[in-house]
Parts: sequence; structure tokens; C-alpha cells
Amino acid sequence: MATPFLAGLAVAAAALAGRYGIQAWQAFKARPPQPIIRKFYEGGFQPTMTRREAALILGIRENTPADKVKEAHRRVMVANHPDAGGSHYLASKINEAKDVMLGKTKGGGSAF
Repeated sequence: MATPFLAGLAVAAAALAGRYGIQAWQAFKARPPQPIIRKFYEGGFQPTMTRREAALILGIRENTPADKVKEAHRRVMVANHPDAGGSHYLASKINEAKDVMLGKTKGGGSAF
């Protein structure tokens, strides 16, 4: 007597799972596509900039060659230049990051 009841319960569970799966798939397909955007460093600056922090600001690795550091500096500076509506503070931090990566820093920190 219990076998038909268990079989019916199993069929009902399979139907509910299938219904949930179809709803989840439709919701997944209906969501808007997420663009692939490179994320840059989102602040929280340390008092004395480290090489790791400088690499995060410029969006490069710590062992990147000098020519790639200059390219990354230019790319980030174009997006944040004060003449183009950017912040003087961020521009100084970007310049400091370039100096740290190229070994030109004196350890004084930014002007701000």
C-alpha cells in the first residue's frame, strides 16, 4: 500500500523540481548581459605608497617593465586628468604611482 503513495510522491517531487528548474533557467536567460569592464583600484590610499598599491592604481603587475608602466600611466591619467574634469588629488596619486613603479620616489608621498 505504501509503494503507490511513495511513487506518487516521487513523481510530484520530480515535477516540482522540474518546474523550479525551468523558472530558474528563464530568469537566468532574461537578465541583462553584464559588460566585461576592467576594474581599476578603488581608493583607500595608504600614507606611504607601496609598490603593490602603485600597481593596483595603474592596473598592472608589480614586475611590469618601464615602458608598460608609462603606457598604463598615460591610459589612467587620460581618464582622470584635471583638465578633463578629473581630480587633482587622483592625478597626484597616479603620478606618485608611476614614480614608485619606476623607482623615482623619494618617499615623501603626494602633495595632498
